[in-house]
Amino acid sequence: MSILVVGSVGLDSVETPCGKVENALGGSAVYFSTAASFFFQPIRLVAVVGDDFAQEHVDFLRSRGVKLEGLEQIQGGKTFRWGGRYTGDLNAATTLFTDLNVYGEFDPKLPETHRETPYVFLANINPELQLGVLRQMTAPKLIVCDTMNLWINNSRDALMQTLGEVDILILNDGEARLLTGESNLIRAGKRILTYGPDRVVIKKGEHGAISLTDSTFFSAPAYPLEEVFDPTGAGDSFAGGFLGYLASVGDASEACIRKAVIYGTIIASFNVEDFSLNRQRRLTRSEIDRRYEHLQEAVLF
Repeated sequence: MSILVVGSVGLDSVETPCGKVENALGGSAVYFSTAASFFFQPIRLVAVVGDDFAQEHVDFLRSRGVKLEGLEQIQGGKTFRWGGRYTGDLNAATTLFTDLNVYGEFDPKLPETHRETPYVFLANINPELQLGVLRQMTAPKLIVCDTMNLWINNSRDALMQTLGEVDILILNDGEARLLTGESNLIRAGKRILTYGPDRVVIKKGEHGAISLTDSTFFSAPAYPLEEVFDPTGAGDSFAGGFLGYLASVGDASEACIRKAVIYGTIIASFNVEDFSLNRQRRLTRSEIDRRYEHLQEAVLF
């Protein structure tokens, strides 16, 4: 049993009112893998980096139970880099630069050992690449995917085809509205279900998340925090906690999905308490479980 994640591995330079970091380990596949590893290992990562990707980053991922047979390193190439600045309520970043480098030619090829992986997370890469990954899989048990505004605007046909083949779509509130043209998130969620997924999970940042199917609805609050240092990677950390928990119990029933949403929320709440993966590096499972209990108490009535 394992989880497959296909996405970006990069180096982030981030500025917030709390400070800044340069060339910190980041990328959707990295945040997802680290978060999922608190619940389930191994995670099989498929991504691409340049020869400037430091050995310390490789060692960290391996220490989290991440298998790197699918991490392609291009000699003479440079790793994907992104720079952003958060101001105000930190709900959105202003992109300062995006250097795709080797990531611009990313064409995921799954090792033979990865093709029968039961749990799959397709991070917010080009939907044509997401479809290409699915074509290489052998009867996965659960497929979860993410997307972003760029693909909704520029690759809608491929995205709609991808949505017809996945089990769960995770996206944020702005993306849900853009994808459907609906301002109301409940209507947006119900419309997305007609596109193919059995379930949609809509993240609402500091306002929590909602999960919908044709017959169920669940609303989870965000964990109350007094300080947010860096929101980068919070959505992918949510997805990692979510799918990591589901893989750990081997059950995608409504009751387990609800717990998975809460665990995703909890991991994301830790992630934003420091820059990059710094908080997750020192996070323990006992801290996660305590915060889970606190959130249960907060919503009990």
